[in-house]
Amino acid sequence: MSFEQVFQRIIEFMKADSCGQFRLMVGTDSQVHKRNTVFITGIVIQNEGKGVWACINKVVIPRKMTQLHERISQELSLTEEIVALFNDERKNALIETVLPHLYQGATFTMEGHIDIGAGKRNKTREFVKEMVTRMESIGVEPKIKPDAFVASSYANRYTK
Repeated sequence: MSFEQVFQRIIEFMKADSCGQFRLMVGTDSQVHKRNTVFITGIVIQNEGKGVWACINKVVIPRKMTQLHERISQELSLTEEIVALFNDERKNALIETVLPHLYQGATFTMEGHIDIGAGKRNKTREFVKEMVTRMESIGVEPKIKPDAFVASSYANRYTK
């Protein structure tokens, strides 16, 4: 699917229940294989308690990316690329879908899911501040593990 087709699916999903509580979430995970590294970016629109529509974008780098910081940074770059496609015009179209229904409880948020965690045993904890700051700098609410399920669960499933 082209991004325009993805965007239209998201709009259609939101218009089906304009009073919904919508979360647009984008996150990337990766897996190192023998000859390459596979990156999967998940794009998920959720109407809380009423379902989701989701799709993935796959990028294959033809080498083993063994350095954790490089891989995490590449994951975030791919997430940022997708988020950037939601330019002001597209974001406004999404907001305008729920705007007439705010008093009926309609909401819209956009989140960037980062496959890192702050726990003591997590190898990625030293990158949390850097990656969260990057996500905030593009105007998206950052989520890390355990709340970054688009990256750590949905996208992860397709990296194998």
